[in-house]
Amino acid sequence: MTRHTPKRLSLEDRILWNKVARTTEPLKGKVLEELPMPADDAMEELSRLVASDRSRAVARAAAAPQEVKAKAHPVRKIDQPTHNKLARGRLAIEGRVDLHGLTQSEAHGLLLSFLSRAHAEGLRHVLVITGKGASLGSEGVLRRALPQWLATPPFSHLVSGIDEASRRHGGGGAFYIRIKRHRRDAS
Repeated sequence: MTRHTPKRLSLEDRILWNKVARTTEPLKGKVLEELPMPADDAMEELSRLVASDRSRAVARAAAAPQEVKAKAHPVRKIDQPTHNKLARGRLAIEGRVDLHGLTQSEAHGLLLSFLSRAHAEGLRHVLVITGKGASLGSEGVLRRALPQWLATPPFSHLVSGIDEASRRHGGGGAFYIRIKRHRRDAS
């Protein structure tokens, strides 16, 4: 039998835990044990680390290649009768992919592989779940980026239509996508 030694909290975790613990009420008969706050020099070090992480994130975003929008062709909206059939379940949604919790680059890659496979398999209607966004009053990053991605190659060769999903399928946090017919070689 092995002995389990308790894991020591990192400086950041200790600070966070103290803030959370102060907002709670201890159970009856229990006393709140407050962990000692780190020295001022440790707080300065933590602030420096957080600032350097932010500057690295900004530098990565600036270094990331921007998509060329000159070649973008807007994707048409799915026609109303097809949208109604999808919303009511009379037309099958043949595949779905959930992009929640992914970065833009991860979501872009996953979406491209998903739509490529769906096109190769001859699927016609799929559901892409982006989520509505993290904060109230703002549109999510993936929700905003999806129509732009679909308007650019290689997506534009796979997709013939897009429309916001009905409430039953996720509403503002999901999209119906109509995939172009798979053309078979006449050889």
